[in-house]
Amino acid sequence: MSVSRTVLITGGTGSLGYRTAEAILAADSSWQVVITGRGQDRVHAAARSLGDRAVGVPLDLASLDRVRHFGREFGEHQLPPLHAIVCNAGVQIVSGTVLTVDGIEQTFAVNHLAHFLLVRELLPKLRTPGRIIFVASDTHDPTKPTGMPAPSYSTAWDLAHPDVADNASRPGSIGRRRYTTSKLCNVLTTYELARQLDSGTVPPKITVNAFDPGLMPGTGLGRDYHGIQGLAWRYLLPALTAVPGINVHTSRRSGQALARLVLSPDLATVTGKYFSGYRQIRSSADSYDLDKAEDLWTTSIKLTETPHL
Repeated sequence: MSVSRTVLITGGTGSLGYRTAEAILAADSSWQVVITGRGQDRVHAAARSLGDRAVGVPLDLASLDRVRHFGREFGEHQLPPLHAIVCNAGVQIVSGTVLTVDGIEQTFAVNHLAHFLLVRELLPKLRTPGRIIFVASDTHDPTKPTGMPAPSYSTAWDLAHPDVADNASRPGSIGRRRYTTSKLCNVLTTYELARQLDSGTVPPKITVNAFDPGLMPGTGLGRDYHGIQGLAWRYLLPALTAVPGINVHTSRRSGQALARLVLSPDLATVTGKYFSGYRQIRSSADSYDLDKAEDLWTTSIKLTETPHL
């Protein structure tokens, strides 16, 4: 079978993104995979290790200008038509408040805003049938026993521009809450984009779904953890992947579940849904809040279309 379709996976140099690319390439020879990462050498090395049907393209999600440039130049890479986008890359910062070059809090900027902009830039290039997947997390749902603080969504503008002075005393707790809130934003965006793209056709031309990979200890998401937390993340918590019945997985297993959302013909008509691994479930109560979704969408448009100094 000749290569006829392209899937873009952000954050594809390691852990979940890399394993998802690996699973797609192994399952279906008609797919070309484009992975992104911040470092040119690393992203090219990861693509080489995935084989001839993988391409690595550097992308710094902490810069809206870089995201715009990537989206607008994507068609110049001489690739098969784009049929799927996997918004996977993410950060969790627990050592204090970090602002991007655009003056936006980095967790919100990378986990939500950059992917929001990237998808809007690439939508004109996305062929049908197309699939978009936002990688979320069960930490967005305060009813789940994740050990993480509940999300705190006030307004999207406040999330983008927090009061740094007020947040200086408890950077770890606030950093983890920013992460869970950014994951709520991913689910809100999934549902709102699915509503906007719903043309009433059966099957839908473009589907949009959210995915919870579960806890994947030992991955790069915990790179900002230090001391006991860092040791636990890297060396102790990975043992939980062998415990049945809990939402803790290896990146390989979660990557296979995420690849299914790209490939499975059984999911061709499924849109605006939330998947925990292989299971379709309901997300948090707040994720269905239409007022929050509207605020997030309209503010995100303003944040990505105007300069921020």
